[in-house]
Amino acid sequence: MATTTTADIKPVLNRLRRAQGQLGAVIAAVESGGSCRDVVIQLAAVSSALDKAGFQIISTAMQKCITDPDDTSDPMTMEELQKLFMTLA
Repeated sequence: MATTTTADIKPVLNRLRRAQGQLGAVIAAVESGGSCRDVVIQLAAVSSALDKAGFQIISTAMQKCITDPDDTSDPMTMEELQKLFMTLA
């Protein structure tokens, strides 16, 4: 990821920690024979949280690429960033 600040990283880490907790709930539900509905709902929540974290990471990189195109700390072209974005779409 491009040079980041604590303000950039904190929301991503919060989303990833939330996804980690939700994944733990999915695993526990499967292990305990939880209902299909509950497992799928929790799994959807995990998936959504991971997608949002990915979009946040890519958004931060795109902003950095646009506002500071000479920064070589994480050299990616706009096309590469767009391709990353589309992998989550």
